[in-house]
Amino acid sequence: MLPIFELRGGIPVGINLFNMPWYSVVPIAIAGNMIPVFPLLLLLRPLSKFLSRIRLFRIFFEWLFERTRSKSTIIERYKSIGLMLFVAIPLPVTGAWTGSVAAFLFNIQLQNAIVSILFGVFIAAIIVTTLSLLGIWGAIIAGIVLMTLGILSLKRSIK
Repeated sequence: MLPIFELRGGIPVGINLFNMPWYSVVPIAIAGNMIPVFPLLLLLRPLSKFLSRIRLFRIFFEWLFERTRSKSTIIERYKSIGLMLFVAIPLPVTGAWTGSVAAFLFNIQLQNAIVSILFGVFIAAIIVTTLSLLGIWGAIIAGIVLMTLGILSLKRSIK
């Protein structure tokens, strides 16, 4: 699973491109989405601390952490519930990978982070599966939502 697509790409591809039944695709997508969460949550702090000694990695981690902080005000405000909602939003860069980084940045306890991310992944899977099963109508709905969010984001950045 790639950090950008996760189950948001896996479920539509499995259902619509490979014609697999949703009840086969969803568990695989959820498992694939959750596999990197455990190593990320356990290793991110020591790894970032160690690698930050190298200038190139320090620049990368500063960029990654700043980008995650800027996109995760909901997590900062609501902690575990916010993390779940952040992961549940089926948009690129709001999934389990970014949720793991956000949990690290906002010092959410390991157990709470895992549960929040898991529930967020379940919710995202339900949304993405529903849109995938709707076929062209699901694509239209997703397109309208993405355009609306893009316009609102652009409008907010102009102010």
